[in-house]
Amino acid sequence: MRLTVIGGSGGYPGEGQPCSGYLLEADDFAVLIDPGYGVATALSHETALRLHAVLVSHGHPDHCADLNPILRARAWADPPVPPLTLYALPGALDGVLALDNPSVLAGAYVVHDVEPGAVYTIGPLEVATASLPHPRPNIGFRISTDGATVVYTGDCGPSDELVRLAGDATLLLAEASYADQVPPELVGSLSCAADVGRQATAASIERLVLTHLMPRTDLHASVAAASRHFSGPIRVARPGLVLDV
Repeated sequence: MRLTVIGGSGGYPGEGQPCSGYLLEADDFAVLIDPGYGVATALSHETALRLHAVLVSHGHPDHCADLNPILRARAWADPPVPPLTLYALPGALDGVLALDNPSVLAGAYVVHDVEPGAVYTIGPLEVATASLPHPRPNIGFRISTDGATVVYTGDCGPSDELVRLAGDATLLLAEASYADQVPPELVGSLSCAADVGRQATAASIERLVLTHLMPRTDLHASVAAASRHFSGPIRVARPGLVLDV
């Protein structure tokens, strides 16, 4: 598998930093994970048209707002392209899909409701799911093929369920909005890099990628905080980062 970071900014886009958006490719099969603010602008038109599926962790707009322009590009493609399969929790996409009159995007997509705890076959990928703690219902994905595994958290506080989902993964792509400490009012619903480092060690993963850093979160401080608890390789999700898994 190859993972390309389109964006990894948390909450809202930073300058030149789209929100969550990750392109995962395996055997000529392309999946976009979480098309947040700015992802459609950073994604090439060619890539938008060759996508096979989109996975969405939850309905907050920094994780799904740019699904609308991606679907518009596909709805108006000439020659036509097949409908894009969207995988999300029931109702998670209602807001973004309601941005247009239904006739505008007719035939451009098919929604597949995801059930936490289920396992799906999506092209060459096996995708296992788990409910992870966040104010809006949020699902984590464990994506595997050919002996390699990528786990993505969406947004979530520290959780035993995340440790189980990420167990022995090749790469954990984990929300780390803050470096050392989550604001009191958000404890349990978001993570800091120190939390993520502890969870990565508990799960015995190989590599860690910190993502969803708030625009004012210091990336060097975040890596340092995670490395106090996790001894493996650590990267920060920034646009253009490409990782072979």
